Amino acid sequence: MRAWARSLAAILFGLIGGAMSAQTSDLVSGSAFRVCADPANYPVSTKDGAGYENRLAEFFADKLDLPLRYEYYPMTTGFVRNTLRANKCDVVIGYAQGHELVLNTNHYFTSAYSVIVPADGPLSDVATLSDPRLDGLRLGIVAGSPPATHLARNGLIAKARPYHLVVDSRHATPIPDMLDDLEAGEIDAAVAWGPIAGPLVKADHPGLKVTPLLQEELPPRLFFRITMGVRQGEKVWQRQLNSLIRRNQDEINEILASAGVPLVNDMGTDLLDPGL
Repeated sequence: MRAWARSLAAILFGLIGGAMSAQTSDLVSGSAFRVCADPANYPVSTKDGAGYENRLAEFFADKLDLPLRYEYYPMTTGFVRNTLRANKCDVVIGYAQGHELVLNTNHYFTSAYSVIVPADGPLSDVATLSDPRLDGLRLGIVAGSPPATHLARNGLIAKARPYHLVVDSRHATPIPDMLDDLEAGEIDAAVAWGPIAGPLVKADHPGLKVTPLLQEELPPRLFFRITMGVRQGEKVWQRQLNSLIRRNQDEINEILASAGVPLVNDMGTDLLDPGL
């Protein structure tokens, strides 16, 4: 290809790419901070605004100087398709890093699966699923979640009580049910995602203790970095949110910690605040 032809092709590709970028960016509302959320996923998000993601959404809307608007849909199969991809909203406040359904922002916190036990009981200092004190006990576990593999490896599955992984949160509440069963003595310990279990324990179960599982050496990993999710291709919007995260990380941490979310370092090896 001659030099002038190559130059023309480069210009055309640049114009097309710029037009596509503008087109995807145009989908983001300039009149409201439009959030895709589960209406009944306490303590994460709720229609009455009681979840910590609701507080994060309010915080970001204020920083953007935009009114906050929600598109509610249960966090089940079809959530992204019926909210973000349908252009009914522009951001999912909490989404695990690396998920192909969305374009991830930079992560704004890291947390881990945790073991929950009575605070004044004999298991209060258990920190690993290989602890021999768990042998023969009844553990609550969300079926299909990463810690289930660790329970199986340590011979704890046979007596475990499974709770559903994917549910319509308007009709089923597996982790609140698990914690209720723990307090009632129907199970001896619970293993659950810290950002759900931690706030529930802080708000409703003061007699329980949440310990992030940070000492497991074998896969699968039990810590995850949490981002916001936007539509694929919306790089301008992604960069804007990344800038907000970077400039307001301390305030974000404060919102999460005050809710009871266990925050850990990026490598999942230590708590950011031992007092959480």
